[in-house]
Amino acid sequence: MRVDVLTREYPPDIYGGAGVHVAELVAVLRRLRADGPDGDPLDVRVRAWAPAEGSRDEAGTTDHAELAELAGANAALRVLGVDLSMVAAVTSDADGARKTDLVHSHTWYANLAGHLSGLLAGVPHVVSAHSLEPLRPWKAEQLGGGYALSSWAEKTAYEAASAVIAVSAGMRRDILRCYPSLDPARVHVVHNGIDPDAWSRDDSPEARDAVRALGVDPDAPSVVFVGRTTRQKGLPHLLRAAAQLPPDVQLVLAAGAPDTPEIAAEVAGLVQELKATRRGVVLIDRMLPRTDVIRLLSAATVFVCPSVYEPLGIVNLEAMACGAAVVASATGGIPEVVDDGRTGWLVPIDQVQDGTGRPVDPARYEADLAAALTEATSDPAEARRRGEAGRARAVAEFGWHAIGERTLDVYRTALADPLR
Repeated sequence: MRVDVLTREYPPDIYGGAGVHVAELVAVLRRLRADGPDGDPLDVRVRAWAPAEGSRDEAGTTDHAELAELAGANAALRVLGVDLSMVAAVTSDADGARKTDLVHSHTWYANLAGHLSGLLAGVPHVVSAHSLEPLRPWKAEQLGGGYALSSWAEKTAYEAASAVIAVSAGMRRDILRCYPSLDPARVHVVHNGIDPDAWSRDDSPEARDAVRALGVDPDAPSVVFVGRTTRQKGLPHLLRAAAQLPPDVQLVLAAGAPDTPEIAAEVAGLVQELKATRRGVVLIDRMLPRTDVIRLLSAATVFVCPSVYEPLGIVNLEAMACGAAVVASATGGIPEVVDDGRTGWLVPIDQVQDGTGRPVDPARYEADLAAALTEATSDPAEARRRGEAGRARAVAEFGWHAIGERTLDVYRTALADPLR
């Protein structure tokens, strides 16, 4: 079976959970066999955006750069140009290779490429839903009119897909709410995963020295956030909640890749306001390599995920695998990962149902978030116990091999009834 995976993010260019998912999924799919233990290995081809620098040297992987003719055009239009390049590569027989049997796209950046490839090649198109454009209206700040294009591309692909994979049951509910014409039988739940060997606790002296070099005291209580600077991550709410924390608690924000200059400026302004009233506020405004993220998570008293929109939250799995307890919003797929009272603390959030995810009562949510963080940092032994339980849960329930097998099952279902 040949499968073409279409994606924007792929190593070395990964900036979010979707990219982590694609990289890990491709690795495990390439180790699986299509028809049982005696079958042929899966032939997995990756079509990815060209990396920022250089090119990839990986068998079965093709880079696709933005079209020079679209330089300076709206960002969403440039995306669709890359999509057309992917379609041409997937459906070409120039190299004499076996034709593809199925295409699998990830995020709106590649959804239209998957849809058109499926039509041209006459094969099933499987979509993995990592987020939904109707539930990210703040992207209009980033894309302007391009947000209408990204929304159209996603809607077109989802409604025509042979199968849609949701990364959580909560995400499945959102998909069916946003796209009610979809047959529920076509929407399958396959959770995100974690590699517990790649993500594990590091308490070595070298790790602690590296944490100090980042401006963090590993011997003092700390709340650590890791993620992109985007509306969905709820950073402004966290920064206002942090003003209510005990004075000895550090707030560490490893927050890079801002969606827009506006959200970057808002977060920077709130950080400066907070620094004026308390010590121990550390902003690392760049995306850190995995080694440093692991060291920060290992030194954290607690990891915080204040998201207002989170289909699953792979970053919570990464924290759990490193033995960090998690304080997180009880929204989206997060409650399927964070076991309240056992692996962390879930913070209730009553949200406005207009697609923004903003709290109905922001002050109440921020006070509840501050209370949970205070409880966690005030009892490091309990936080450590929940962190250890989180590691055990991540290893037992979110391993990539099982996720690869479940994804292959979805492929088989789509091939048996491709709806074309």
